[in-house]
Amino acid sequence: MDRLREFFLENPQLEAQRGNVEAAVSFITSSYRLGGKLLVCGNGGSAADSEHIVGELMKGFLKRRPLSEEEEALVKASCGNDGAFLSEHLQRPIPAISLVSQSALISAFANDVSAETVYAQQVLGYGRKGDVFLGISTSGNSKNVVYAAELARALGLRTLALTGAGDSRLSAVSDVTIRSSRTETAPVQEEHIRLYHLICALVEEAIFG
Repeated sequence: MDRLREFFLENPQLEAQRGNVEAAVSFITSSYRLGGKLLVCGNGGSAADSEHIVGELMKGFLKRRPLSEEEEALVKASCGNDGAFLSEHLQRPIPAISLVSQSALISAFANDVSAETVYAQQVLGYGRKGDVFLGISTSGNSKNVVYAAELARALGLRTLALTGAGDSRLSAVSDVTIRSSRTETAPVQEEHIRLYHLICALVEEAIFG
């Protein structure tokens, strides 16, 4: 049984999100193949989810991702005595950046300029046309995430949202919104973990086989 079908058999309350999950996988996979990256942000538990997603994408998740023959040869030829060790222990990444990680920038910008626009500032710095932005908000109305999504869309990024069940400001400015079936924060976050694990697994499978 394929992974997507199995997931929705186990989580029938999320069946309506099948097409949105497939679209998210397509966006991230297409961006990777064109040299793009994923930018992710959220607040509180959703900030932790941002870090979690990047952790699954930047190294092997369900599959081992050895370097290609060309990458291995380059590392061995260019890194001297460390080349063999590096080529054995490095894995092929799916480029992704968690915008919640940069404490010096976040605290400085929040203090000096505006806490609500710090993620938008990072999107301005990192985002390029062809990249993908993912905003996570259980309410879908977190201003700093909405502002970042608005700017990402203006810059030509594909925009994804991971929210609770209802319509929201974030869903209104996103190309694709993947909704939990719940509205309470903790149950929403629990479904979010299942949904983004599925997306990460499907992206990895599409890229690395």
